[in-house]
Amino acid sequence: MQKGKASIAFDHPPLICGAASVAGSKEGEGPLGQLFDLVEQDDRLGKKNWEEAESELQKKAAKLAIEKAGRKKEEIRYLFAGDLLGQLIATSFGLMELEIPLFGLYGACSTMGEALSLGAMAVDAGYADRCLALASSHFATAEKQFRFPLGYGNQRPYSSTWTATGCGAVVLESSREKEEKDCSFTQVKISGITTGKIVDFGLKDSMNMGAAMAPAAFHTILQNFEDFERDEKAYDQIITGDLGKVGQTILWDFMAKKGYDLSQVHMDCGIELYDSKTQDTHAGGSGCGCSAIVLCSYILPKMQDGTWKRVLFVPTGALLSTVSYNEGQSVPGIAHAVVIERVNG
Repeated sequence: MQKGKASIAFDHPPLICGAASVAGSKEGEGPLGQLFDLVEQDDRLGKKNWEEAESELQKKAAKLAIEKAGRKKEEIRYLFAGDLLGQLIATSFGLMELEIPLFGLYGACSTMGEALSLGAMAVDAGYADRCLALASSHFATAEKQFRFPLGYGNQRPYSSTWTATGCGAVVLESSREKEEKDCSFTQVKISGITTGKIVDFGLKDSMNMGAAMAPAAFHTILQNFEDFERDEKAYDQIITGDLGKVGQTILWDFMAKKGYDLSQVHMDCGIELYDSKTQDTHAGGSGCGCSAIVLCSYILPKMQDGTWKRVLFVPTGALLSTVSYNEGQSVPGIAHAVVIERVNG
């Protein structure tokens, strides 16, 4: 199962048998707006504060993903979930009523990759017959925690990204059980993962997280190539989570120096989520929910219908906090890669 220094090739690749995306109003106005399962026009979702709204995003996405998988919550063994807030309060309060054993995760904006990786490991090893992986973010909760109060009206530099309001949830199920039941209602599997390491190039600009995360994406993609003995031509798409336009340029430059051309196969969820001409999101989107909702609404359907046979999904995260930033620390990055394939190629 172990491949190279940081990867796993699964003996019994877990199947993705359900996925759901719940997005905010701004995301619904973007290019992918028609693809989301739910678009909430009230970004407070009827709650009294932003944090409760994000918890409601998680609750709705989780329940919908389980329903679309044809399961009940009692059939889910484990939850692998996280958000951007201190002590994961969107997750703990949002998923409490499901009463499913929880592994709370924090990988910043890479959390969906981490959740899928750990969930796939648990299912493949037989520790869970099925589990739920999800991640969320909310523009207002992130701005409140990491930057400025919304009422302050501060200007944002063009290098900044817009934290997505949304939650994506995926149900992973054992392929062993499918073989026993002779049932295949899904065409997508997780065949492998490459776990990222913390990469720090010393950048200290919290308004340019694409530049901070690009080196981590570069290292993880390169490690995936080495561990699986592949190159960029082995994938129909290599999809990062949150680099935006600035980070994409840096990633392409780094990969080119190693002899790889990503210009024809790379896309970034943060770039795809918004219309740069009509929406003031500057460099693109970010946040745990950014890659999660793009995965569930856009990437998986393209794999289900055979448009793509194999993709490398690489959510990226900036590992800063308000404490570390105000104490003058740099912004390290991390990226987790998930190899997603069609079951029958």
